[in-house]
Amino acid sequence: QVQVVESGGGLVQSGGSLRLSCAASVSLDGYDIGWFRQAPGKEREGVAMMRRGDPATHSADFVKGRFTISVSNDKKTAYLQMNNLKPEDTAVYYCNVEGFYNGTYYSTDALWGQGTQVTVSS
Repeated sequence: QVQVVESGGGLVQSGGSLRLSCAASVSLDGYDIGWFRQAPGKEREGVAMMRRGDPATHSADFVKGRFTISVSNDKKTAYLQMNNLKPEDTAVYYCNVEGFYNGTYYSTDALWGQGTQVTVSS
């Protein structure tokens, strides 16, 4: 499997911004990329996605206009720029690059990493 390491989380006040990074062991050019999050007591949910070979970005309704997924120039790092953060965004955020995104759902059998904690205070 492709090794990824999430970083960039932290504590931020409501309305603030964070940029999460997903550093991969290989170029992500040939991989579907998905950012996910899981809050305590809740199921993991998709946040933002990119399809391999497609520059279009996709995001969940609850982050549209606030979060943006992108890839570095060397294609070895995926980013999640998070603006106007809200307390309900508090969660552990995960990056997954081993699955398949069909434009609606991201399916993966890959193991999940440790993620990075994002905490937004009110």
